[in-house]
Formats: sequence, C-alpha cells, structure tokens
Amino acid sequence: MDFFHRAKVVRFRSHHDKYLTADDDEESVVQDRNGATKSAKWLVEIVPEYDNIVRLKSCYNKYLTASNQPFLLGVTGRKVLQTHPSRLDSSVEWEPIRDGAQVKLKTRYGNFLRANGGLPPWRNSVTHDIPHRTSTQDWVLWDVDVLEIHVDYVPPPPPPTHSDSLNFESSTPSAVDAKSTQFSRQESSDSYVGSPPKMEGRTIYYHVAEDDGEVDDENVQGYSLIFKGNGVEELTKKFEEETGLEGVIVCSRSPLNGKLYPLRLQLPPNNVMMQVVLVLQSSKVAKDFEAQGLL
Repeated sequence: MDFFHRAKVVRFRSHHDKYLTADDDEESVVQDRNGATKSAKWLVEIVPEYDNIVRLKSCYNKYLTASNQPFLLGVTGRKVLQTHPSRLDSSVEWEPIRDGAQVKLKTRYGNFLRANGGLPPWRNSVTHDIPHRTSTQDWVLWDVDVLEIHVDYVPPPPPPTHSDSLNFESSTPSAVDAKSTQFSRQESSDSYVGSPPKMEGRTIYYHVAEDDGEVDDENVQGYSLIFKGNGVEELTKKFEEETGLEGVIVCSRSPLNGKLYPLRLQLPPNNVMMQVVLVLQSSKVAKDFEAQGLL
C-alpha cells in the first residue's frame, strides 16, 4: 500500500477498539485503549529492496517482530515482540494488505498480526497466526491512523467521490492530526443503544487449568458465561469461541476425591448452575486422561 510510503508515524487500532502498544517492559506488545501515549506510535521504515514491505519501530527503538516463540503450549499463535536484532531479517518485515477500509499486516511467512480477545491470558495479547474460525476473522484487521508524514511529501487534495480516501489536513507538512488520516471501519452507534435482551440458559463458571491440572484461585468464583444447550460438544465450541483457546477439554471435579474428569455427552438437566475447569488437549493432565481411557 503506497500510503505507507507517505507515512512517517502511524498507530493501529484493533477490532476490539484497542491500540497496538509497545509495553514498557520494552519487549512485549499488547493492546491498550489509550491511543494517545507514545507507546501506541510506530515509526514506519520502508524496506529498500521491496515496494510493499515495511518495518515498524516502537518508541523504545525496537522493531515489531514476528517471533517463533509459541504464545501458549499447544496453540498455533506465536508471540509478537519488540526486538532490536543485530541483523534486520524477515522477522521484522510486514506486508500491509488492504481489506476494505482496513489493513492486514502479513509476515513474510504468511501469518497475520492478530489482536486477541477473550479472557486472560488471551485478553489484550497480540500474536501472529492464521485465523481458522469465522468468529476470529476480524481479529487480523486494523484501522490505521497516520500521525506524521514525511516533510518532503505534499499530499494532494482528497478525491470527493471516495469515502475511504486519505484526507490530509495540517498546518505543517511534517505532522497531521490523528483524526485527519484514517482507515476506519464504519460502525453504527445503534448497536450500542438500548439494553441487551435477557439471556436464557444456565450460568457456567470456569477456570483454565495449568499443564498439570492445577488451578490458581479455584475457590474464587472465576469467569462465567451463559450457555443454552445440554451437549458437551456444543459447550466445548462455545468455550473455544469465548476464550480464544483451541482444543479444550471441559472437565469437572469429582465430589469424592477432588480429581478432574472430562464431561461426557450431556450436561445436568434443568439448566442448573455449573462450575467447570478447562484443560488444553496438549497438556500433561490431558495425556493422563488418555492413558486412563477417559478420552
């Protein structure tokens, strides 16, 4: 996208209305609602050998980097970090791809910069991945605000017939207001008006287990969702959509010995409240289930 050639400093807003932010640990990359901080600003560098590849540098003078480190064990997403490699390689190179009024940032290996939602540890995290579920397709889309342009670039007047064109208005050639140049998705404010309909179904409280099946603060109520249905398979899909985790096993604790066991087939009748524990299929405890013939 040639508008990145004009841009000097940009910021990215995710599908969750949060900004791509360089964490103050100078290593992590997160999402944050405050787009006014210097941490949400990224300096654009064009890779000389390519017309459509950019590098993005944080306020800590480090590059947005698609690492090979898995974000969670057994999950496909990999960490996005701030790094300052001794040699600039393809891990710090991104290809902006326009998608309607927004952009996707693709790594040189085909993954996309993804703003995750759901519950911790996914909430506010940023990974690079290929979204496989329809519910997460929009997580790789970003609105781009151009905050500064190159001083030697004089922008033309915006074409009057295109609603998604770039509009530069500034008293100086080196800076534009964040509101003057945007790729922003169209959203109806009507979707935020009025109270949500009353939910029917059962309330299910849940925690996510560690690799060995241990659960921190299990005595605390934990997270919850409303589930309409009785099937374990349907509930599993609901949890995967809610948490962003892939390949979970819905478990309960035995009232006799306190051990975890996978739920089978149907949930208890009459929409009674439940407390469950989510176990990743790649975890040690899941392998124990398999060895015991519980899966």
